[in-house]
Amino acid sequence: MESNQPSLHDPKFTVPISDVEQQASQLENEAKEFDYSKRSQWLRAAVLGANDGLVSTASLMMGVGAVKQDIKAMILTGFAGLVAGACSMAIGEFVSVYSQLDIEVAQRKRDKRRVGSGESEEEEGEKENLPNPVQAAAASALAFAVGAMVPLLAASFIREYKVRLGAVIAAVTVALVVFGWLGAVLGKVPAFRSCMRVLVGGWLAMAITFGLTKLIGSSGL
Repeated sequence: MESNQPSLHDPKFTVPISDVEQQASQLENEAKEFDYSKRSQWLRAAVLGANDGLVSTASLMMGVGAVKQDIKAMILTGFAGLVAGACSMAIGEFVSVYSQLDIEVAQRKRDKRRVGSGESEEEEGEKENLPNPVQAAAASALAFAVGAMVPLLAASFIREYKVRLGAVIAAVTVALVVFGWLGAVLGKVPAFRSCMRVLVGGWLAMAITFGLTKLIGSSGL
C-alpha cells in the first residue's frame, strides 16, 4: 500500500539554504573587503602631523644652522619648534574637527525633524562614525612630536658643524620615505608616488629655509 504522505526527496520540499549560512557568507565577504576610507580621519591627522613635525622642525634647525654653528642654538630651536608645533597642530585640528562635528550633528537633527521618526538602530550606528575632535587633536600632536624628534636626535650628539647638518638631512630623508610609505600602505595608494611627493616637498622646505636664512644672515640684517 502506497503512502500518500509527501517525500522529502520531492522537489517541492527541497530544503532552502539556511539564512544563517547566507549571513555568515556575507559577513565573511565584508570582512575581506575592508573599507579603508574609515581610516581617513585619524590617518590624515597622523600623517599630516608627522610630516609637519619632521619638515618644520628640520627646516627651523637648518635655518639656524645656516647662520650659527653652535649646537646648543640648533637644539633649542628644534625643541621650541617641537613644543610650539605640537600645541598648534592639536589646537588647529581640534577646532577644525569640532566644526565638522557641529555641522554633521546639526544636519542630522534637521533630517530627523523632517522625517519625524524616532531614533533607529541605523542612526545609532551613524553616531559612532561621527568625527572625534579629541582623538584627531591627540593624534596630530603626538604625530608632530614623533616627527620632530627625528632631526633633534640626529643633531644632538654631533659637535662637528658640517657632519651635523649632513646627519640631519640624512635622517630627515629616511624618515620622509618611511612616513610616505606608511601612509601609502595604510591608505592603499601607490607607494612610490606617495614617497616621492613627501620627499621632494621636505627637501624643498629645508633648502628654501636654509638658503633664505643664509642670504639674510650674510647681508648683515
